[in-house]
Amino acid sequence: MTDPSYEQRIQHHREEKDRFFAEHPHSPIPPDERATFQGLAYFPVDPEYRFEVELRGAAPEALTIPTSAGTAVTYQRVGTFHLDLPVGPVDLAAYATEDHEEELFLPFQDATSGKETYGAGRYLEATPLGEGRYQVDLNLAYHPFCAYNDAYACPLPPPENRVEPPIRAGERLP
Repeated sequence: MTDPSYEQRIQHHREEKDRFFAEHPHSPIPPDERATFQGLAYFPVDPEYRFEVELRGAAPEALTIPTSAGTAVTYQRVGTFHLDLPVGPVDLAAYATEDHEEELFLPFQDATSGKETYGAGRYLEATPLGEGRYQVDLNLAYHPFCAYNDAYACPLPPPENRVEPPIRAGERLP
């Protein structure tokens, strides 16, 4: 049985994001398209894609990741998360930056990329819960800003985060 308050929190998050995209001056939606913006599309909320897991730590390793604009950014690879998804297990590498050391960045591609979701992949942040545990909620997976506007340079998921199973959770194409 699904926790209605969990679904309501996810729905509220999605509504807030739609409002930001439609109205905020820093929205990735080009200004001339905001008036007709109808909101983002999502897979249905599925609590089976929400995890509280331990980070399988490793010595931090600098990794240069190419972006959609042909530039590159450097992250620290700090470990992996093992997730037992309904469609099969996956391991996702977690990255940190100096600006966001607490939340960990998980860029990924899966079997939906380019078909049901943005071709260059989706993003997710793992939220620290304490004692080396994190919440990884794929219902919060989202398309990077470059999916909406070429003016943005978005990090591309590294090969280790290109997973086989389809992850039908979070944001999807309309």
